Amino acid sequence: MRVLVLGGYGLIGSAIVDRLLRDGCGVAGLGRNVAEARLRRPAVDWIKADMASMLSAKDWLPLLAGMDAVVNAAGALQNGARDDLDALHRAAVEALVEACGMAGVHRFVQISAIGAALSSRDPFFRTKAEGDGCVMRSALSWTVLRPGLVIAPAAYGGTALLRALAAFPFVVPAVLADSPLQTVGVGDVAQAVSRAVAGNLPDRVAIDLVEERPRPLGDVLLAFRSWLGLPPARIVPVPAWIGRVVGAAADALGWLGWRSPLRSAALSAVAAGVVGDPSTWRSIAGAPLPPLETTLASMPTTVQERWFACLWLLKPVVFACLSLFWLLSGAIGLARIGAAAEVLTARGIGEGLARTVVVAGAVTDIAVGAAVLLRALTRPALLVMAAVAAFYLAAATLLAPDLWLDPLGPLVKVIPGFCLVLTALAILDER
Repeated sequence: MRVLVLGGYGLIGSAIVDRLLRDGCGVAGLGRNVAEARLRRPAVDWIKADMASMLSAKDWLPLLAGMDAVVNAAGALQNGARDDLDALHRAAVEALVEACGMAGVHRFVQISAIGAALSSRDPFFRTKAEGDGCVMRSALSWTVLRPGLVIAPAAYGGTALLRALAAFPFVVPAVLADSPLQTVGVGDVAQAVSRAVAGNLPDRVAIDLVEERPRPLGDVLLAFRSWLGLPPARIVPVPAWIGRVVGAAADALGWLGWRSPLRSAALSAVAAGVVGDPSTWRSIAGAPLPPLETTLASMPTTVQERWFACLWLLKPVVFACLSLFWLLSGAIGLARIGAAAEVLTARGIGEGLARTVVVAGAVTDIAVGAAVLLRALTRPALLVMAAVAAFYLAAATLLAPDLWLDPLGPLVKVIPGFCLVLTALAILDER
């Protein structure tokens, strides 16, 4: 059996791909950035394409040749620089469903979300429901799966945030700590997809994939803290207005290309409660889905997990500090060109050349300080920062070696900044 998995390298999609490979299926995976996916899973036929731009059936037909089933695990949380929810969740799905009918691909598995509804005021849930409707109105043999809060060994998005909050020193801060949640392990989602693809689930049915009983968000965080092997701590409720401020900031970062799980759409979803009906799955499978405790027990926890959890909340601090440092450095240089140029003229450099060097350096500082905030430019900006810092140290050592012994440490202080750039490069990847 050949299966096309959309979003095949995502949190849920990668688990689905791995399960289908174990089932003996031939798998093709589609996504916007598949270079790393090809290295991780060479057995998959990876297709680089932006689903949100594939809005007619003819865009999909070449990809459906030879396929027996399609699994749509693609999605985005909120509109932003990289995401158009209506195109991704509705228009592309509508075109794909039409193409499946034309190509004779009858089995379709749609990964939706708890809370998806046409009446929702949130664009994520509304567009998800519109995409679900396109599938459910079709003549295909479809299955719509609505997972609750997905728990996975991979750590990004919401799963990363849970780890980070659970690892907070001394206390566990939580906005909406009392909001009810039902979880599901990513392996259980992949198992449901496997059964649907194989025809071992009823056709044309929507299923909530959730554990039996909801629990407060605070309890989920405490379960994660215990899983990380950290000392017990009490939940400290965070005022809702702080959550709204953080959500607004995360929304703004979304337009710069960053995908924060703290965006207002996620907070709205938690506020509404991630609660589904477990009875449909129980009646089909003959047993309920495992609870959170079982899911966590199946995931090994090591020191790497604690490192990641502690570093995750520091990541935005690292990038903000780097950006601010370089922006201020450049701005101060431009504001005090004469004073900065004196460092060079005092060592035999002509005043004109010295001023030119100062201005060029200041403009470079400002440019990379701004560029590091744009997700598409972050990596090259960090590499430029590292190169500029190394050049600055080398040039200063040749022209003004005495600055190494300056009591204010203008050269010594560059080294921690250089190390922070290397740290930022190491923790940059989101997935």
